[in-house]
Amino acid sequence: MGTLFLVRHAQASFLEQNYDKLSQLGEAQARLLGEYWVQRNVVFDRIATGPRVRQEDTAKLIRDECRKSGLELPEPRVMPEFDEYRGEAVLERSLPELLKIDQTISDLHATFQSSSDSARKRATFQRLFEAVIGKWVDGVIALPGVETWSEFCSRVNSGLTKFLASAGRGELAAIVTSGGPIAVAMQRALNLSPQHTLDVSWMSRNCSWSEFLYSKDRFTLSAFNSHPHLNDPAMLTYR
Repeated sequence: MGTLFLVRHAQASFLEQNYDKLSQLGEAQARLLGEYWVQRNVVFDRIATGPRVRQEDTAKLIRDECRKSGLELPEPRVMPEFDEYRGEAVLERSLPELLKIDQTISDLHATFQSSSDSARKRATFQRLFEAVIGKWVDGVIALPGVETWSEFCSRVNSGLTKFLASAGRGELAAIVTSGGPIAVAMQRALNLSPQHTLDVSWMSRNCSWSEFLYSKDRFTLSAFNSHPHLNDPAMLTYR
């Protein structure tokens, strides 16, 4: 039986021109996770990441902290299967039409636009984002050139199958990815519906990990959204 940690990337740069980079807080979150694993002598046999900067940099900062203490971790393997779904593209390309035909979306967008402080802007954006992505998951929104929710889930599951196929007996492995792929792994373990899978994707905190046990014919959830290394409430973020 092997153990797989799926780690959500640390906080990225929300509402900045380039979202796909870690914020200063995100960098601190990743270092704290590295320190936590050093203290517990956690050594991984294999590590993979998705292809995004925020995913790769989270893994790099964790490894850097481990190396400072003499704990060597393997070089991560970059696997495109563990990329996040293209939520920003879904929102950007579908929003103009939705604003014309969907009053709920229009109201959420107006609330977001009128929000002044950063905390409220994050909260109102999240409500808008969840509403639009929910329509995409249900198949109400279909965009040429953007994978469907079903295609996204198939991609992630293909990556999990590929990664687990080369597992060693009793190994400890980690994949640094995003909330969407972690939710798909939850769906795989618990047979969740598409909407319940989406609901789970909103729950993963930045730089938390979820733990799965696996063998040739088994993939079981052991823990979800663990973050004992982030014991300061100010370090707990979702975006």
